[in-house]
Amino acid sequence: MLNEKAIKAYLKNEFPDALEVRINKLGEGVQGAGFLIEIKRPEGIKQYVIKGLFPEGLEHDYPSDRAGVFLLDLDEFKNLPKHVKAVDVLAELQDGSIKSIGGGREYYLLMERAEGKHYFNDLSGFSKKDRLDPIDIQKIEAMTSYLAEIHPVKKRAKQLYWRKVRDTIGHGECLMGVFDTYPEGAISYKEMAEIEKMCVDWRMRLKPKHKRLCQIHGDFHPGNIWFKNNSSQQSAVSSQSDFILLDRSRGPWGDAADDVAALTINYIFFSINHYGDVRGPYLEALKLFYKEYIKKTGDKELLKVTAPFYAFRGAVVANPVFYPKVAKSNRRKIFNFMHNVLKAKSFNPDRVNEYLK
Repeated sequence: MLNEKAIKAYLKNEFPDALEVRINKLGEGVQGAGFLIEIKRPEGIKQYVIKGLFPEGLEHDYPSDRAGVFLLDLDEFKNLPKHVKAVDVLAELQDGSIKSIGGGREYYLLMERAEGKHYFNDLSGFSKKDRLDPIDIQKIEAMTSYLAEIHPVKKRAKQLYWRKVRDTIGHGECLMGVFDTYPEGAISYKEMAEIEKMCVDWRMRLKPKHKRLCQIHGDFHPGNIWFKNNSSQQSAVSSQSDFILLDRSRGPWGDAADDVAALTINYIFFSINHYGDVRGPYLEALKLFYKEYIKKTGDKELLKVTAPFYAFRGAVVANPVFYPKVAKSNRRKIFNFMHNVLKAKSFNPDRVNEYLK
């Protein structure tokens, strides 16, 4: 678990006068293990303890989880009287070396710039059409083909699947966290609780389905899908259906339903805002997406597990903070959708308008 060679090299660099560095395991508990560090220097022996977390379960599955725990420790140990002080947070790099990441006041992500137009543009454009045009169909085929390419990558990790379902319901960025950002009166506390309770029941229903754990994007919504902006009249349809993705988040593993719900809720949402129900190109797109995805993946179980993922995404699009211009009557239809999908044994795209009642 501990890279002793790298730790010793780091400590000898920090303490150039160190005559000897010894590392011995102190013991381990449920979350991790502790090691005694003894640094022999000319003035005597200085002792420290280094702690590592086990990388499975208890929301320690990803390196960023474990880093977050230790960064919080570094900030807060010193603020409680009589508490042992934390000295630093160490990171083991790809080359095996150790460096400090402690002491930061804030952290930032530097990434490449995406070129093109996000899929929200297409969704807005559907309202001006009677049916999908060839480019629209090609884009849906491209997105379903992409998901059919990444979702078959499987991982056998029961705890990780359970975590993903749990996070979808209770994480600060997901259902309960989104509900907590609602302004007073947008939805009653009682109704929030009803939706949350149904999602908890769904969590128990999904627990045995841990073999569904697969590679996902994690936030596959229209704002994160940017299609190439090729204005040339001569450009091929396939060129215009090429896209790049942004902001993969919430972990690389989960249920395929997470990605599918993240995108398809928008066909429902945009149509409700334009027409008061799901019709025209929006209904066509919803049905086509499911048809193409299931045909390409063979995942017929998908429709039986989408409910809690739709509840989370429904909470997002119904949020007055995120979408303040949505009419109250249309927001009510989204809440109805959440209730009715959670009550159904499986989702049926053909019945989508029944879920709005």
